[in-house]
Amino acid sequence: MPRSVNSVASRARRKKVMKQAKGYFGRRKNVYTVAKNAVEKAMLYAYRDRRQKKRNFRTLWITRINAGARMHGMSYSQFMGKVKAANIELNRKVLADLAMNHPEAFEAIVNKVK
Repeated sequence: MPRSVNSVASRARRKKVMKQAKGYFGRRKNVYTVAKNAVEKAMLYAYRDRRQKKRNFRTLWITRINAGARMHGMSYSQFMGKVKAANIELNRKVLADLAMNHPEAFEAIVNKVK
């Protein structure tokens, strides 16, 4: 009995990888073996950086809150400690937005916790 190869499935699998590699530079976009490696690496970076993005935003928010707090004579750690003690339940994302875009509202929070 002759050997049977499922060329339909193989072709679909290769086509899927080539579609994901669209827009890559050089042989990464049109040679299957190179494209497969490039797509696999890209997927790893995407997975890793979805988690790293959360960390990066948190550091950005902390930097913005720190800058806003220092304009009113407090450090970040002092400000956050007093915010928690005053039971103000605003997260860092909101506080950073207030510090950047609504300085008068941020100043009201600082005055309340002082």
